Amino acid sequence: MSERALPVVPKVKLISAIASPFDLSVASARTCYSSKGIIWPEEVSADEKSVALRNRIAESTREAGHLTTRQHAHFVFALSDVSRHCIWSFLHSHPYYNSEQVSQRYVKVRGGRYFVPPLKERARQQYDRVVSLELAAYEKLIALILPRARGEYYRIFPARERDEKRWESVISKRAYEVARYVLPIATSAYLYHTISALTLIRYYKYCRQFDTPLEQRLLVEAMVREVLKVDPEFARDLEEPILFEEHAESLYFKKIDLQESRTFIREFDHSLEGRISKLVSHTPDPERMIGDAVRVVLGRGEGTLSDSEAVERVLNPKKNPSLGDVLGAGTLSKLGRALHLVHFVFKKKLSHTADSQDQRHRATPAARPLLMAHYSGEPDYIVPQLIAAVPEAADFYAEQMNEIFKGINQLIEEGVEWEVAQYLLPNAFPVRFIETGDLLGLHHKWKLRTCYNAQEEIFAASVDELSQAALLFPALGEYLRAPCYVRKLAGEKPFCPEKERFCGLPVWNYAIEDYLRII
Repeated sequence: MSERALPVVPKVKLISAIASPFDLSVASARTCYSSKGIIWPEEVSADEKSVALRNRIAESTREAGHLTTRQHAHFVFALSDVSRHCIWSFLHSHPYYNSEQVSQRYVKVRGGRYFVPPLKERARQQYDRVVSLELAAYEKLIALILPRARGEYYRIFPARERDEKRWESVISKRAYEVARYVLPIATSAYLYHTISALTLIRYYKYCRQFDTPLEQRLLVEAMVREVLKVDPEFARDLEEPILFEEHAESLYFKKIDLQESRTFIREFDHSLEGRISKLVSHTPDPERMIGDAVRVVLGRGEGTLSDSEAVERVLNPKKNPSLGDVLGAGTLSKLGRALHLVHFVFKKKLSHTADSQDQRHRATPAARPLLMAHYSGEPDYIVPQLIAAVPEAADFYAEQMNEIFKGINQLIEEGVEWEVAQYLLPNAFPVRFIETGDLLGLHHKWKLRTCYNAQEEIFAASVDELSQAALLFPALGEYLRAPCYVRKLAGEKPFCPEKERFCGLPVWNYAIEDYLRII
């Protein structure tokens, strides 16, 4: 092995792109002031005079911050060998993208696919040793919890036990979902990732920031190279990246302070009062706010339409059947948009792997941490219910977590930078954050994530949130629970839209306080 091993570079391929994205941005800008109709992209570079005008318009609109013209062009990338941590910290940490990513819940992870930063030989051996430990622990955990998962599954579906071979892969996926908590956040993924030209411009300028600046830079530079192959003019819209040390976070946060992190963690966890997600702020009198909004939409006075009647118009699926529609098109409904005016704020604690799914709900943004600022040097992890339910698995899990954190600490003590050592953190490492959302975004999220097929922690957090919000605003508890409950109220059949993925339980009849599960 060489003295300094090269990093595993993310692989990028541009699958699809709008033709001439740079010309399109200028054509759309010129159309805003055109008296003769649409200006076509080919017109803006038709001759030397047109090109000169194009370049002036592009420069002036960019410098003035008139950037919507860069949102028309989109790029579809196929990405592979990108770490789960980079995806969480960078690719999915903002609202302006779409991704379809390989699932660790339903696809078994194979060894050897993980991000490797540049390391000297001794540090590389330690890095690989900890990753190997995590991968081996993953395999053993699957074996330890599979019998309990199998028993729980056949308790729910007793008739299926007569055809065990047919259902074994379904049960195995329940074990994969839980065992993945011990995998490193360095584990790589492959995905389709679609962004606008504007987002790529932003990626390029801001790629050298916490938490994964090296990997982000390698990834974004490869994305830009792919786009420049189809449109070299796109380079005109790129600005030099901000250096890592010039970002606001870097100016304040210089190094790990273990004691400060321990104090923060203790205070944050205490403030949750035993919950996964704690309601900490909300719109005063949400029923009144929705009432006023609905009366504005319908042009009705308070004497004609009361607050409670207005709430029913929006939230009761019997009176608003679109709530049972799987398309979730509430933003297209004039009445539905009344829910934008009510907000809730929650303090939350989820594992890195659960939050990687939670953050995909882009209508419920959050203030998420620099992971370095939350590292205490002590074992810190979430324990899934299925592992806790199997004593042998719980003991093994705790032992492995102790070894993983010991290995991370050894790397740091040997002078390896946090940027490298952090990749060894397990998926179970907690992300402590504050999340907000308006009721329209939360309605969509709570409906989907109180389904019994939702990821365990997000399910539990959503039940927490909905229960607390319903105490403040009882109509939520009456009209909003799992998708099957909402569809039942809306008169949609079948109540469960999951077909062969049906959880096997009549959740449409459950009160929110009865929402409990192991798998």
